Amino acid sequence: MRVGVYIDGFNFYYGARVLCGRGTAGWRWLDVRALAADLAERAPGWESPEIHKVVYCTARIDGASNSVGHAEQDVYLKALLAKGTVDLIEYGHYVSRVKKAPLATPDRKGRPVLAESAWPVMVQDQAGSPVSGARFMVSYAHREEKGSDVNVAAHLLIDVLEEEIDAAIVISNDSDLRLPVQQARTRVPVGTVNPSSAWLAGDLKGRPTDGVGNHWWLQLKKADICAHQLPDPCGRYTKPSPW
Repeated sequence: MRVGVYIDGFNFYYGARVLCGRGTAGWRWLDVRALAADLAERAPGWESPEIHKVVYCTARIDGASNSVGHAEQDVYLKALLAKGTVDLIEYGHYVSRVKKAPLATPDRKGRPVLAESAWPVMVQDQAGSPVSGARFMVSYAHREEKGSDVNVAAHLLIDVLEEEIDAAIVISNDSDLRLPVQQARTRVPVGTVNPSSAWLAGDLKGRPTDGVGNHWWLQLKKADICAHQLPDPCGRYTKPSPW
């Protein structure tokens, strides 16, 4: 069984950072191929799975705004290619812009509660009278990574439709992947891996019997990540000391 693996790099990274600890060493030098092989071997009903292709979708950290992060990421990406633990790195990009939004605070479930004028902070009209219930608008710098989810979807569907793979593993908890993952399940078995401590995105749920069947879902644990690390050094690339 030829298995294709499709990884949303930043979704994976931020999920794993919560699982393993932001300042904790020992998890970021990840051998994604070894992890995927382990997951495929544990998959119920998948006979003799072999990792045929690993596609890692990410974006390069901007060196001007984060020189350390850029350098560390660059070493890791080169190590992945040197070890052959990925077959393709597909790059998205970052977009920076100024956005506007109402000021808010989170409720107990993290949902936004809009802030309104009320004492001790009150908005006044031109006559100096209080305007209760007015909303506060703020502008803020926003920087986001674009393209990884689209790249995951594109490579997944291309490989499925060209019959290059017999099964797929998608490592992401991005609900934007709902349609491509659903379509892939009509043609090949799909393992959906949630790399975060959050609940699986509802749009990525399904039934093992959907489409061709033999699908499975798994939530990564810290032990899964820490157990599959690249050698150090990896070829001529040395793991960054905080990693």
